[in-house]
Amino acid sequence: MKKWLKISFSLLLISILIIPLAACGKDEVKNVRIGEVTRSIFYAPQYVAIEKGFFKEEGLNVTLTTTAGGDKTMTALLSDSIDVALVGSETSIYVSAQGSNDPVINFAQLTQTDGTFLVSRTKIDNFSWDQLKGKTFLGQRKGGMPQMAGEFVLKKHGIDPHKDLNLIQNVDFANIAPAFASGTGEFVQLFEPTASVFEKEGKGYIVASFGTESGHIPYTTFMTKESFIKENNDTVEKFTKAIYKAQQWVDSHSAKETAEVIKGFFENTDLDLIETVVDRYKSQGSFATDPILDNEEWDNLQNIMDKAGELPKRVEYKTLVNTDIAKSVMKK
Repeated sequence: MKKWLKISFSLLLISILIIPLAACGKDEVKNVRIGEVTRSIFYAPQYVAIEKGFFKEEGLNVTLTTTAGGDKTMTALLSDSIDVALVGSETSIYVSAQGSNDPVINFAQLTQTDGTFLVSRTKIDNFSWDQLKGKTFLGQRKGGMPQMAGEFVLKKHGIDPHKDLNLIQNVDFANIAPAFASGTGEFVQLFEPTASVFEKEGKGYIVASFGTESGHIPYTTFMTKESFIKENNDTVEKFTKAIYKAQQWVDSHSAKETAEVIKGFFENTDLDLIETVVDRYKSQGSFATDPILDNEEWDNLQNIMDKAGELPKRVEYKTLVNTDIAKSVMKK
């Protein structure tokens, strides 16, 4: 009898141990490594998804790395240093042009306009685009979306960036702002919060928005390799669901509320400045309110690349864009 009791107790103990382990397996947390092309308030919904716990709600543990530049971000993705890249959609076209056997797929759009601003070294009360003619313009990296969108806007206003300006675009992405601060250029194209920080410190003055001038484009999207989606479709769907929640949250909350949530990502920036920038992006419709990258935006992107002389070849929308996941998430 004692022997039977010992066996029964042992079996009970084993079952007690096994049940939690089985439950853990069912609710296993999935790690996802994100590489963002830069740290910017422009990506507010991403930070909201992290801070509000939307990724955790989906059983995802995300780690975020700033990879400083589209080329570096794409290299990190292709070398499996990250799982998901937050970068301009043009990078997926460049990879496709090189004949990749594992194409990079855009699956969730985060921003839908250019996120840069034209900053002047001197204050201009009544700015007009023709005031750039003959000036030294510190632009973004050649072939990158900021530079191409910038050139698109300049041409729209009758300015040939390569003939009417002294165009500088050989400065590394991370060093553009410091170069301007040290005296290079009379105008510069900058992301936030750097543009507003410069204005607050008297280093420059925001005179125009490239976002309001360039129209809707898939400026920044979450993308990953096709193989990753095939092997981790459930994870990508959960990731997209978290982003959609964040997009809806930002859209339905004030700039002040959003600023308070994301302030930890911008420790050296005043809260009121973060609020100002969020409000600026919201008012010009820069934050996408859902993760769908539509066909019209894709065509606009390639038109801008083509006019900049940077489009290797046109790529069909469905070849590099997957909206099935985003549509499924929105239906649910």
